[in-house]
Amino acid sequence: MYRDVSSCNTYNYGDALYWNARYVQEGGSFDWYQRYSALRPFIRNSIPLSSRVLMVGCGNAVMSEDMVKDGYEDIMNIDISSVAIDMMRRKYEYIPQLKYMQMDVRNMSFFPDESFDGVIDKGTLDSLMCGTDAPISAAQMLAEVCRLLKPGGTYILITYGDPTVRMPHLSRPVFNWKIMLYNIPRPGFQKPESSTPSRKSYMEPIPLTEKGLLPADFVLEDPDSHYIYVCKKINDTEIDNIPTYQLTADVL
Repeated sequence: MYRDVSSCNTYNYGDALYWNARYVQEGGSFDWYQRYSALRPFIRNSIPLSSRVLMVGCGNAVMSEDMVKDGYEDIMNIDISSVAIDMMRRKYEYIPQLKYMQMDVRNMSFFPDESFDGVIDKGTLDSLMCGTDAPISAAQMLAEVCRLLKPGGTYILITYGDPTVRMPHLSRPVFNWKIMLYNIPRPGFQKPESSTPSRKSYMEPIPLTEKGLLPADFVLEDPDSHYIYVCKKINDTEIDNIPTYQLTADVL
C-alpha cells in the first residue's frame, strides 16, 4: 500500500485541477471535519492569540474568520486552488487580519525559515495521502511545516488518520516535534444512552504505546471520529527521550 487509502476514493485530492473544478462548481463555504467551535480548546491552549498563524489548505472554510472573531490577529491562509484563493480574497478583503495566497504546501519557499508561531492543518495532509506519490508529498509538506515553525511553535493536525498511519510520518527525528494526541467525535455524533464514557474529557491526551499505537484498551466512542495531533517544535536541548516510530509498507 503506497497511499493512505483508508478514506480515499477515485479523486486525486492532491491535484489543483480537481480543487479548482470543485470550487467553481460548489462555491459557498465548507469546513472539513470540524468547525472552529469544537477545535477552539485545543487551538487556544497551544497557539496564543498574538501568534502569526499559517492555515494550510484553507479552501473556502470559515475557520479563519471564526478565529479572528475569537481574537486572533494574523492568519495567513494558503491553498493550492487559485479559484478558492481568489474567492476568499474577495470575501475577506476588508478583514486585515486575514491574508490569502495561492501556494502548494509542498513548496512554501516564499516564506523564510521560522516565520510562524502556529500552523493549522484540517485535512490537507489527508488530501496528499490520497494523491499520487503520497509518501514523498507528505514528507515534503511536513518538512516545510517544520521549517516554517519557530522553535516552540505548534503544528496542529486534524485528521481521520489514526496513529498507525500518521505517527510514522510525524515522529521522524528531523522534525523535533513533541506530539500529543487527542480524539474527538464527528459533529452531531450522539453516544448511545447505554454507553459508558471511556474518558473523563476529550481534552485528555491519549497515551501512546512504545510502538506509537493506541492503547489496547482504548475505545473509540465514535468510529468516524477525528484525531488531533498537537506537534510542538522543541529546541535542540529538549530532544532527548522523544520516541520515533518506523515507517512500514502499510503506511508508506
